[in-house]
Amino acid sequence: MKKITISIVLSMLVFSLCSQEKVTWVSTSAAAQWEVKKGLTTMPLSPGFDIEVQLDKPLQTIEGFGTCFNELGWTSLSVLSKNDRNAIFRELFAPGVGANFNICRMPVGANDFSPHWYSYNETDGDFEMKNFSIANDLKTLIPFIKSAQRQRPALKIWASPWSSPAWMKYNKHYALKSSKAGYNDLKPVQEGNEETDMFIQEDKYFKAYALYFDKFIKAYQQQDIRIHMVMPQNEFKAAQIFPSCTWTAKGLGKFIHYLAPKMAASKVAVFFGTMNSSNEKLADSILSNKQINQYIKGIGLQWAGKDAIAGIHQRYPALRIYQTEQECGDGNNNWAYCVYTWGLMKHYLSNGANAYMYWNTSLKKGGISTWGWKQNSLISVDTANKTFQYNFEYYLMKQVSHYVNAGAKRLQTSGGDANLLAFMNTDKSIVIICYNESKKDETLRIKVGNNLINPIVKAESFNTFIVEAK
Repeated sequence: MKKITISIVLSMLVFSLCSQEKVTWVSTSAAAQWEVKKGLTTMPLSPGFDIEVQLDKPLQTIEGFGTCFNELGWTSLSVLSKNDRNAIFRELFAPGVGANFNICRMPVGANDFSPHWYSYNETDGDFEMKNFSIANDLKTLIPFIKSAQRQRPALKIWASPWSSPAWMKYNKHYALKSSKAGYNDLKPVQEGNEETDMFIQEDKYFKAYALYFDKFIKAYQQQDIRIHMVMPQNEFKAAQIFPSCTWTAKGLGKFIHYLAPKMAASKVAVFFGTMNSSNEKLADSILSNKQINQYIKGIGLQWAGKDAIAGIHQRYPALRIYQTEQECGDGNNNWAYCVYTWGLMKHYLSNGANAYMYWNTSLKKGGISTWGWKQNSLISVDTANKTFQYNFEYYLMKQVSHYVNAGAKRLQTSGGDANLLAFMNTDKSIVIICYNESKKDETLRIKVGNNLINPIVKAESFNTFIVEAK
């Protein structure tokens, strides 16, 4: 059989069924994003199957899937009518309705998709955080999150900063890299180095920054928003033209000593990350240090971090791993990038990731950031006509997140050269995910327990099969 990748989802309450059962079939392609097909049933097992889902070989536990709350996501959705926004949030977050998102990310202060630079305290030398304020978030992030919470009150939210307050950094600027396009006023002497700590490595700054996190957690609690986990720095290996702050692993380790006790007091977990480097030694330097790893509950990986996940999972198999940011595309939201996204999802989940996060929930058409970067999004908003559309990557995320529930176990598979994923939900339903990358239709023969499914899947299509058992 030619190499394929599929998105198949099978629901079985009993593994040993031999009788013929009706199969619900949903397919996603460039031509038809969510096509419900009819007439497929399970078949009794017969020799010659291509792929076997090994029900007796469970792997990592899946905690869930989600997206990110950033400011330009909210400002784009705010263009739409209240009815449209409500429909979108129901589709994204309501349990069992659409994407079924249950874990989401948010920034701590400004990020590359905020409308401008800000932090929660830009008063130089305010080590006691007397001037701390989340007033900026009351306009964007808080209504964004509350709209999602109305659909899913138990939504889990974690947070990370792109930059500390500028006065806490050696270069006294939110960015670390000059922009040829003039998106900031960074001077050459203020540029940062990706191999250095740009956060001031002094006790009083560490204490103040830990207090900054603590104030953030408590301010959001007052808004009835619970943050269940934090990571100390987004992409600590990247010097960017937008809000950023490089750290060495050693520097982050020092800060975690100050941060973790305050977070523990508020029952907030601390992960190491987000790590955007293929250098596994960065994680080892933290995870092998007994004085630091006692505080670490997991690790977050994104971008080049994908090249480190296999080794990290192999050496620390019990460590929770989050894929923390979907690679962002170029704003075109085309089918080719949707297929690339599937490859990313499969890579992370195949190598031990417990959760997978998309980045931009919604953007205006073209998807351009304040700092000039065009990116993809799950939803695109036409501001002139006040309309919206779900993009290809949304339907791919939905193929997985709607059916693979929190608590599911990834399952080992064998046979054939199909590129696929399989899971067992807590209700014993089985989920198999793939994509037919062939330019022609392909026949699949997949063994699940004593059953066989034998569909003909369209060229270049994702597919979801739901097998209803008696």
